[in-house]
Amino acid sequence: MMSTKETRKKDKMSVRDLNLSYGDFPALKNISIDIGEREVLSLIGPSGCGKSTFIRVLNRMNDLIEECRITGTVLLNDEDIYADSDATTLRTRVGMVFQKPNPFPMSIWENIAYGPKMQGIHDRKTLNEIVETSLVKAALWDEAKDRLKKSALSLSGGQQQRLCIARAIAMKPEVILMDEPTSALDPIATKKIEELVETLKSDYTIVIVTHSMNQAARISDKTAFFLLGEILEQGETSRLFTSPERQETSDYITGRFG
Repeated sequence: MMSTKETRKKDKMSVRDLNLSYGDFPALKNISIDIGEREVLSLIGPSGCGKSTFIRVLNRMNDLIEECRITGTVLLNDEDIYADSDATTLRTRVGMVFQKPNPFPMSIWENIAYGPKMQGIHDRKTLNEIVETSLVKAALWDEAKDRLKKSALSLSGGQQQRLCIARAIAMKPEVILMDEPTSALDPIATKKIEELVETLKSDYTIVIVTHSMNQAARISDKTAFFLLGEILEQGETSRLFTSPERQETSDYITGRFG
């Protein structure tokens, strides 16, 4: 658990006593964690330990899975997202960027404008402003401004992933979830995404699943280590990586397993 010496920001999200099962299989067990306002939280741990399942709890994507049962409390700004929120509305407040870039098969402009249009915004000037602002924030404007009418599928993999981040930003989220967003990218594209995360945290709370210990160490303020559906250890990244309290955490970080 978090050391009393570790600094605390205002909590953007809080999870208490979370349990999730698929039928009889317990995928998450007794999860409790606070996610600070405008901080980057990395989720690390071996494959199949519950990281991606947990991140999907935060915007209710597991609602789409049959036989998924959830107990416990998940708060966003002190509001219980499972008791009081409409899932569709919640997903505009808590955006998601997936492992593989998934741009829509339409123009770059339409990819960004799609969400705001669904929210009822149809004024062309307003949409143009949203598109430009979102692409600027996603560090893609300079590369895309002269090709907004071209297919998003013409972009490179790294550019497509930044486009997906811009598409999430266009919905004006409070939290951005990223599920291994650089695992399909080359080192140069990965570096750009990491630099982007560092910039975005001044405006957004970011939760990122990563298999790269170096990436977690570089970009995150806090880290949570998952093992077999539980958070075994959590705290400030610098502390957790240099002096972990659990032997299992040390073994995973140093590559002894996972």
